[in-house]
Amino acid sequence: MVKEELPLDDLTCQTIQHQYIEDDNMCKFWSVPETQMPVHTTKKPFSCSVCKKAFAYNSKLKDHMMVHTGEKPFSCSVCKKGFARISEVKNHMPVHTREKPFSCTVCKRGFPHKSNLNRHMLVHTREKPFSCSVCKKGFARNSLVKEHMSVHTGEKPFSCSVCKKAFARKSEVKQHMPVHTREKPFCCSVCEKGFARKSLVKEHMSVHTGEKPYSCSVCEKGFLHKSYLNRHMSVHTGEKPFSCPICKRGFARKSLVKVHMSVHTGEKPFSCSVCKKAFARKSDVKQHMPVHTREKPYSCSVCKKGFPRKGNLKEHMLVHTREKPFCCSVCKKGFALKWNLSKHMLTHTGKKASAPLSL
Repeated sequence: MVKEELPLDDLTCQTIQHQYIEDDNMCKFWSVPETQMPVHTTKKPFSCSVCKKAFAYNSKLKDHMMVHTGEKPFSCSVCKKGFARISEVKNHMPVHTREKPFSCTVCKRGFPHKSNLNRHMLVHTREKPFSCSVCKKGFARNSLVKEHMSVHTGEKPFSCSVCKKAFARKSEVKQHMPVHTREKPFCCSVCEKGFARKSLVKEHMSVHTGEKPYSCSVCEKGFLHKSYLNRHMSVHTGEKPFSCPICKRGFARKSLVKVHMSVHTGEKPFSCSVCKKAFARKSDVKQHMPVHTREKPYSCSVCKKGFPRKGNLKEHMLVHTREKPFCCSVCKKGFALKWNLSKHMLTHTGKKASAPLSL
């Protein structure tokens, strides 16, 4: 039978009529199976008893219920990982077969699924057809808009099953889990070092390649990640949008406010595994460790003197260059080290300078 094409208005009219008449022959969709009628009527008669989400078909409701029950009746024949639907098993299999039959016509990158390719193409077209209703920021995918909304709502609907820490996105929970499992399934092909996430392997590779693809437009300094570059830009702009709630001191990054808070709280949550000395910052522990290891991996290219930290080497280089980048705002006298400037300021202020960080 040839199906008759109907304009949208006619379709709406006929489907409404179909709901009220007893004689199905009066309806132009009399031959459409009952299971397909929701496509025409847009009815969703099956609703979830837990979250009230509605579905056109009972089978879709059954699939959805696994979100709440946690059932995963279908498993991968290779790694035994469980899935809620058999279609998810098929989507998962390229992890083992390494097949990537769908390739990008622009950069030739391969993908295991057509949906992955379609999503990737937005990288080249730069299309962002979905926008946030609050701040109008554009996104390539609707799912990214949903994720972004947590910025405005503050919602964190996904939580870790172990420590109950809340997250805005499900992917963040997955990234967090290695904290508890200690798994590091992704290894560097060069040095075999293990990582919890594949993205961390990519980041680590720069250690071997030396690549720094993001450079500062002001000073040309190179960075491994765009986020590092963005953070660096505050050096030039002087912006300090984050302030301490106690002393109002400004900082370029929110993380620096957290580090600074130990000045007020006196907390020293990080300790040396050898001598148990406590420190306010994790980075302080790393700087302290050469006291025990006696390692001096950073050496001067001029006199070959070794140093435990890169910062020490930079300070030492001023001996050779005779640079004095730190200048007194009162008498304009120059100093090679910031600490020496702080000591000098006592001449003008009479205040006690805080001691430099010790190992």
